Amino acid sequence: MIFDKETAKQTAEVLLQINAIKLQPNDPFTWASGWKSPIYCDNRIVLSFPPIRNYIRESMAKHIEAHYGKVDVIAGVATGAIGIGILVAEYLGLPFIYVRPEAKSHGRQNQIEGFIESGQNVVVIEDLISTGKSSLNAVKALKEANVKVKGMVAIFSYGFEVASKNFETAKVELHTLSNYENLLEQALDTKYINAKEQEVLSLWNNNPSEWNAI
Repeated sequence: MIFDKETAKQTAEVLLQINAIKLQPNDPFTWASGWKSPIYCDNRIVLSFPPIRNYIRESMAKHIEAHYGKVDVIAGVATGAIGIGILVAEYLGLPFIYVRPEAKSHGRQNQIEGFIESGQNVVVIEDLISTGKSSLNAVKALKEANVKVKGMVAIFSYGFEVASKNFETAKVELHTLSNYENLLEQALDTKYINAKEQEVLSLWNNNPSEWNAI
């Protein structure tokens, strides 16, 4: 779920401007999963553009304040959301922690890095939501540490149905600054894509694992 339409379209626009998101319906990418995809998203690029990272930081922080109220700690999902998570925590004046995909096999064998106390209220920051599995793995680790996860905020979501089901099953509230639907609207409005390309991109989103470039 997006926070609001204006934020969704503006976020989509800045991500397209810096090529954090690329749309190539006629020359698709191949994901690590083997899926052919007309979109590639790398939101870590945001960190290299100060005005845009500040926009993302402030948008996330203000929405967190308005929607979640009192928060004790901001948690980032490693590794993609560590940078933006730190920026959000700094803006809000809150402690920051991050969650690894799994516990380290050496040293203190931490999965959660940083100081967290039982019962604290946490909002999780993520850069990108695809199926949601890795994001929800971080939530699981936090809940096992006996903290209250108030919700998750991400920069962008592909809007896959499987992700919605995964978050619903896990009973985790997800909000994103933008999503695939609003990305396509903005890309069409700014003539980044044409109507035929929009149709191709929509078809991919409906069935990404079976999609073939047209």
